[in-house]
Amino acid sequence: MPLNSEEHILGVADLCSKKWEMLRDRPLAFLLSAFAGGAFVCFGAMLALAVSAGVPQNLAPGLANLLMGLVFMFSLVIIMFSGMTLVTADMAYGLVGVFQSRISWGQFALGVFAGYVGNFTGSMSFMWIMSKGGGYHALPWLMRAHDIGLAKTGETAMEIFVMGIICTWTLQSAAILFMKTNDDMSKIMLTAYGPLAFVAGMNEHCIANIGFLAVPLFQQDLWIEAVSNMNEITPVLMHWGFGKFGWAHNQLFTVMGNAIGGTLFVAVIFQLVVDPLKLKELYRKRRMQTAPDKHT
Repeated sequence: MPLNSEEHILGVADLCSKKWEMLRDRPLAFLLSAFAGGAFVCFGAMLALAVSAGVPQNLAPGLANLLMGLVFMFSLVIIMFSGMTLVTADMAYGLVGVFQSRISWGQFALGVFAGYVGNFTGSMSFMWIMSKGGGYHALPWLMRAHDIGLAKTGETAMEIFVMGIICTWTLQSAAILFMKTNDDMSKIMLTAYGPLAFVAGMNEHCIANIGFLAVPLFQQDLWIEAVSNMNEITPVLMHWGFGKFGWAHNQLFTVMGNAIGGTLFVAVIFQLVVDPLKLKELYRKRRMQTAPDKHT
């Protein structure tokens, strides 16, 4: 039986407290959790690259995106069931915690920063290791990785920004609904929908893009060598900077969009739709239940 809105948002705040207590009391454990979360995202990114290489666009323009989403969607499932940290989810959980006075704005900012650092390290490390694998040096996967990289880094700042908003609007709706039910199958279905939606919908996710867009840069020398004798291809190179076709260009505006999508369009709305009097009553009942323990 799904929780009502007040029970649900109280559970989200409890999860926020648990995560920020880990950051305060066991910061290394928190960073390792974020490292694992970043790597888990890239498990899906690797599979998305693997299944979409060589899919002809004239067969069905959205087919490759659908295949990518179907294999990517369980990344969030394993993050949520393992209890690891994903910074975009923590943006939503943390803001609910701020609204309910579980953490301060400063603690919220510190948690988001620490989560991003851990996710960055995990995402980049996993995709660097993957990029050294011989299977991904074959031409179909070299070409696909470079094509994805050019498409994402070649967009304007506004295009990246709005798709970043939509990404976490869908993804964090799924992450916060994970707390709505106690049934494992329902949790899996709700959680899987978020990554399926944002990948198939061609959105921008900062942690996925950290490693995903680094792969063609790690392999760019191999790609140049592979296309050097292809007269029909005009080489366009990626770079790490803030200009067009730059890794940092995509990452900056993706982070900005993700922050708004997961907070303004998810956390704020889920908090505001609850009945404040009923939520206050839940807190009162909890205090009454725990009060006897303080006098034993």
